[in-house]
Amino acid sequence: MKVQHIAAFSSGELGGNPAGVVICDSLPEPAVMQKVAAEVGYSESVFAAPVGDAWRVRYFAPEVEVDFCGHATIALGAALAELKGPDLFTLDINHARIGVEGHKSESGWGASFQSPPTRSGPVAPAVLEEALDLFGLTLADLDPRIPPAVAHGGGDHLVLALKDRETLRAMRYDFEKGRTLAEREGFITFNLVYAETAQLFHARNPFPLGGVVEDPATGAAAAALAGYLRDLGWPHEGSITIRQGEDMGVPSRLLVEITSERGASIRVTGSARTIRQAQALEA
Repeated sequence: MKVQHIAAFSSGELGGNPAGVVICDSLPEPAVMQKVAAEVGYSESVFAAPVGDAWRVRYFAPEVEVDFCGHATIALGAALAELKGPDLFTLDINHARIGVEGHKSESGWGASFQSPPTRSGPVAPAVLEEALDLFGLTLADLDPRIPPAVAHGGGDHLVLALKDRETLRAMRYDFEKGRTLAEREGFITFNLVYAETAQLFHARNPFPLGGVVEDPATGAAAAALAGYLRDLGWPHEGSITIRQGEDMGVPSRLLVEITSERGASIRVTGSARTIRQAQALEA
């Protein structure tokens, strides 16, 4: 089994969120994929095998399988473009059929995916109180223009929009308490964001559910956030840019396109770069 090491949503030759990418003739058993993901150690590894006119795809964090992972999808799209040539690839993930358009040329390497359908809803008051306590926040720290919400784009993400950049930069939390809350409520990530302008956001994404303190770039959370902004009537003018990972020293950039149709898929684009040579592992 060959694992490619690709960083998705890179900013030039820097940053991006690493993903393990395994393209094979048929998917291994889930226990094998989980073992490989734990050994690779990135926030997610993606496994893909051709089935008919599509690719069957599954995503594994070091400690758990997730139904959808945006940065691993960008990494997979880039890898498929390198293997098969630039194209639109159909992906059958656990609960949806999506597409990823991979590109590779002298001018760049990367991909764009269409997320699963999006939706959003309010946060229960007790859950919000617990989440604020987790991050040492109060209601006064929140941006009233973007109320706390559970946003879905292939998985649930708790959105907490902050009033200022410094509060986001200072983010800290207790990992075990975060894992307990995420497991109980089914939160894939906690999506803490700051709107510098209507179209430029800064984000931090703790991922304790998967055994990861923080992701430097999170495509699924970006899609969920964009769907929520559309639900709010936010003046996005059709797109937003999300800067993530800067506070980790891993600069990442996500380009997000938003249509006006409520609940529709979100298109997320990012560059990719190879971290190191492919690694052979025993299945």
